[in-house]
Amino acid sequence: MFACSFHVSTMAVRALIASFACLIAPLALANDGVKTPPFERVQLDNGTVLLLMERHDVPLIQFDARVRGGGRLDPSGRFGVASLLASLLEKGAGERDSLSFAQTVASVGGAIQTDASLEAIVVSGSFLARDRKLMVELLADMLQRPRLEDKELQALRARRIEFIRAAKDSDLSALLSLYGDAALFAGHPYGNPVVGSEASLAQITSADIRKFYEEHVGGDRLIVSVAGDFSAREMKRLLTDAFSKWRKAKASLPEVPAPKPIASRRVLLVDAPDSVQSYFWIGNVGVARSDPRRAPLDIVNTLFGGRFTSMLNSELRIRTGLSYGARSRFDRLHLPGAWQMTSFTRTETTIEAIDLALATLDRLHTEGLDETMLASSQTYVLGQFPLGLETAAQWAAQLSTLELYGLSTSYIDDYAQALNAVQLADTKAVISEVFPKSDEVLLVVLGKADALREGLKKYGPVEEMKLSDPEWSKR
Repeated sequence: MFACSFHVSTMAVRALIASFACLIAPLALANDGVKTPPFERVQLDNGTVLLLMERHDVPLIQFDARVRGGGRLDPSGRFGVASLLASLLEKGAGERDSLSFAQTVASVGGAIQTDASLEAIVVSGSFLARDRKLMVELLADMLQRPRLEDKELQALRARRIEFIRAAKDSDLSALLSLYGDAALFAGHPYGNPVVGSEASLAQITSADIRKFYEEHVGGDRLIVSVAGDFSAREMKRLLTDAFSKWRKAKASLPEVPAPKPIASRRVLLVDAPDSVQSYFWIGNVGVARSDPRRAPLDIVNTLFGGRFTSMLNSELRIRTGLSYGARSRFDRLHLPGAWQMTSFTRTETTIEAIDLALATLDRLHTEGLDETMLASSQTYVLGQFPLGLETAAQWAAQLSTLELYGLSTSYIDDYAQALNAVQLADTKAVISEVFPKSDEVLLVVLGKADALREGLKKYGPVEEMKLSDPEWSKR
């Protein structure tokens, strides 16, 4: 046990929080994996959902609040509204301006972060248990009484545009998924760039932010998950008092059609004339988060491109040295998001590296897995899974995620059993049903167009953009 004095400086409190966050919520591990600790779910009359998990290991509380919607609701031509709104929530709320708000959080050694994804606006943070009332007060102010000041918007908007321009100068790998998703989901909300673009960000006004807030932020969209050292009875009262009378969002949450996979290979070439390397993204539409084939899909993807010794990384890095890394992943949303594999290489070896990546995908389809590979992946995934459920912050985020996607605790509790039950026939089925074949993918390449154009034509029709274009697609 730790002996602590709380008559300490703010810096000391921050250090304590960092230490406690790594130790809280010991895992309920057994032979059949992680089990969700007890928690209480409460739904208020206005639709707000409260998820309360008491963990009295250390005097720390973590929260994760999500407002359903997110960047998929950004207006056309105003991509980045949800993300800017998320950032503005901590730039002054209630009676506190931006500086006062930040000082209040820092004065007690607390932490608050905001973010936006395609499907939610997220506010998360941590406070010492003694500051639980202040925590709820600040969260309620952020969500219900944000200032949304124009001067703060102008500063944030300018900074976002500069970040994008800086990435185009020095970190092209960070842009791959933006180009890939925009091309794969063209005309679909899943193609919305959550961070915005140079062009769309420049168009966003305070009126756009306030309209989005009124239409898409409200009590009926809110999930508040809290894990840590508190009384569930008291926390339920505090949160009920804070949120039960909050209005509903003025607009309904629109239905989104399922995205359609592409049926034949095509290429998007983004000209980066000063780059000495090429960055490539290969993908198609994958699966939804609720897909029942999760266990065999995770096992196959881990072997194909999800770990250092994967097929993809072994070919492109370990065996040939064409790249420093290659990986694959699923983006799992309410509806199927992207499955993608990514890597980078020198300009002169681009075609060789792409050929090898596609050949490795073909080999997955023709050869599949054997018993040794299956056992290795099962052991690896079983070992990695608990690492994401060690802290109170992770549990708070996990509970919010389950609620956001309409999943039960069996998503966690039954996962180890499902992994252990996977047979070779299951992996063969998901390879055939989910993983695209090499002639059914979108290929996005960021690199020197004059050196790559002719070589890329063998893969399919080539569409071109310039890195300097202020959008992520030509729509």
